[in-house]
Parts: sequence; C-alpha cells; structure tokens
Amino acid sequence: MTRFLKSESNPGGRKLEDILMELRSDVLLRCTKISEDHRPEALKVLANNMKVLEHLTQAIELAQDSTNVLDRAFGPSEAEDGGAPRIGVA
Repeated sequence: MTRFLKSESNPGGRKLEDILMELRSDVLLRCTKISEDHRPEALKVLANNMKVLEHLTQAIELAQDSTNVLDRAFGPSEAEDGGAPRIGVA
C-alpha cells in the first residue's frame, strides 16, 4: 500500500525519519550552493530553505519519537520479515 515507507506490503521500504533526513541533507546541499549568491531572489530562496530545514528537523524528531514509542511498546518492527503491523489494521 505504501510506496516509500516500510510496511507489511512494502518490507523493502524505509522509515519515515530516514527519508526525512535524506531530504534535509538535499536541502542543506542546495543551501550551500546558493549561500554566496547575494541577489534578492537567492537570499529569499535561502531564507525559505532555512525555514524548511527547521520544519524537516521537527518532523524528523517527531518521526523518531513515534518509532521509539512503538519500539518500547511492541518491540522492533518485523515488517521486513513479513510481520504484521505493530499498530493499526493490516
């Protein structure tokens, strides 16, 4: 059912926090490429990207917290091995 996230139907998927960290890395790389461009448009894009980085960091922290809650309550995920979801319905 999910395209990117790990699940019983997508055991090769990834954890949300891993995807978000990769996105954050890409945005950070873009920031470094435009950091020396002082045109107003570049400065605006850089400022917007900095805000996006803040939001991505908050989202990563939330996703990691959810993973920690599930790990503490139900143990590690067995989705890779075809196991049932830890919460919700299959």
